[in-house]
Amino acid sequence: MSRHTRKYQCKKSTLLEYHEIIECIMAALDAKIPYTAGHSKRVSDMAEIFCGLLDLNRSKTRMIHIAAHLHDIGKMGIDDAILNKEGKLDEQEWKMMKTHPQIDANILDKSYLLAPFNKIVLHHHERFDGKGYIYGLKGKEIPLGSRIIAICDSIDTMTSKRNYRDIQTFDFCYHEIEKNLGKMYDPQIGQVLLDHWEVFKKYISKSREK
Repeated sequence: MSRHTRKYQCKKSTLLEYHEIIECIMAALDAKIPYTAGHSKRVSDMAEIFCGLLDLNRSKTRMIHIAAHLHDIGKMGIDDAILNKEGKLDEQEWKMMKTHPQIDANILDKSYLLAPFNKIVLHHHERFDGKGYIYGLKGKEIPLGSRIIAICDSIDTMTSKRNYRDIQTFDFCYHEIEKNLGKMYDPQIGQVLLDHWEVFKKYISKSREK
């Protein structure tokens, strides 16, 4: 039996063991890109909150939570000069940056324990309208976990300082998500998030205090 076809079981003890390893790997990514330190953890925490609001079962929630923690691991393969550039990326640099989901998937595919997270992580930059990357999937062709991570990723990105812009307000973030329902984001689950906006706002505010 291929190591990639072994049945994945979300046993709590196993998850705890390699989740600690994942946190170590993501700490290395934080060191590589200091200005986005903590991003993956915040996205994974928000994804877990989101799964609860969607009444997903424990197994699916764990899958999505861990996939969210891993969603930017592929940036380990992107040049430091691009990741830490002051100002916006040029066309060639942006083209390189957009390869990170595929690098994510290639890394995860090396381990039978992490391979089950492959597709969720690979498609987290797809858009609901089919205009995302890498494969231009649209609607429910995109895995649910990827659709959840896409929104959480956007929230944290907009409410964090970047080399090319200042922190955006919560009101700005809310309206950006609202106007992009059905475009960038799944309109059904996106509306659930907006209906519980104060929950996410409170989490982000609290996480910034640490």
